[in-house]
Amino acid sequence: MKKIVLGTLVLSVAAFAAVNLGACKGCHGANFEKKALGKSAIVANMTKAEVSAALVGYKAGTYGGPMKGVMKGQVARYSDAELKSTGLGK
Repeated sequence: MKKIVLGTLVLSVAAFAAVNLGACKGCHGANFEKKALGKSAIVANMTKAEVSAALVGYKAGTYGGPMKGVMKGQVARYSDAELKSTGLGK
């Protein structure tokens, strides 16, 4: 059931947001089930609000631990609205 819900979220993101989730899946896993490089939170376990706050925070430089620099570069090209509308999370 969780995979169906996550799959639906990913498809809705592809349709409505310009964020390239393919780049995210390279580190976080196809279903966002992995700790990126063994260090990050598991995105599939986060709420939509947590994901949005994290992405916007990475862009602003106000959020993140060991992967802060990597993630800031990944999200820099997106607007805050695009980052908030990813649809990722529970």
